Amino acid sequence: MTATTTGRRGRAAAGLLAVAMLAGCASTATIEERHPDDPWEGFNRRVFAFNDAVDRAVLKPTARGYRAVTPQPVQTGVGNFFSNLGEPRTAINSLLQGKPGNAGIAMSRFLINTTVGIGGLWDFATHMEITGRDEDFGQTLAVWGWEESRYLVLPLLGPSTVRDTGGLPADMYSYPTTYIEDDETRLGLTALRIIDTRAGLLDQEELIRGDRYSFIRDAWLQRRRFEISDGEMGDDPFAMDDFDFDDADFDDADVDDAFSD
Repeated sequence: MTATTTGRRGRAAAGLLAVAMLAGCASTATIEERHPDDPWEGFNRRVFAFNDAVDRAVLKPTARGYRAVTPQPVQTGVGNFFSNLGEPRTAINSLLQGKPGNAGIAMSRFLINTTVGIGGLWDFATHMEITGRDEDFGQTLAVWGWEESRYLVLPLLGPSTVRDTGGLPADMYSYPTTYIEDDETRLGLTALRIIDTRAGLLDQEELIRGDRYSFIRDAWLQRRRFEISDGEMGDDPFAMDDFDFDDADFDDADVDDAFSD
């Protein structure tokens, strides 16, 4: 994920989590051809619609309020803080995948940002050009041989695959906030992390066209393959300023009511 700057880290997170909070499809389009990676499309669409209802009622309004009252430097600091907490997970998975170099970079970033970066609020490591790639247990399972997996939309959590869902428990237990004993503090930090992530997606909604379910599924799967291959498939589609689609991608686009409130 992180190839150069904190901004790229944010865009990559937004791509990976695109609609993990906003996941919504109100499309009435007929499913004419089953996607090879999405054999449970009917079920997934229903979960997608449920997630959308939750997002519109709770997450999106809260994220808008958060962004309206929180200065941009504070938002950046909050994002840096939670990103820094993910570095130990990256280090562990890098070792499991046989990538000691990336593991060393992740731990260096964590130590530098936690100390010089004041608890991770300032991404000082990136200013020192110490950058690497994020790794999680879903990626580790892919490196171990589970390369392809069926697409699955999880309630509240959004896009995933059977493989990545199997890695969620390990991801959770490798994230430091899991071990905070005070329930209010742990839940408060989790809520802040979700709201901050959702706020970072507000400006990206305009990219969604046509059948939102299909658009987000295809973009998410492309992004996930990019992560698993360590970028060997080409440019990161979510790290570019503009998406390059053919006109045919928008033949049936319903732009007027996409993400309308």
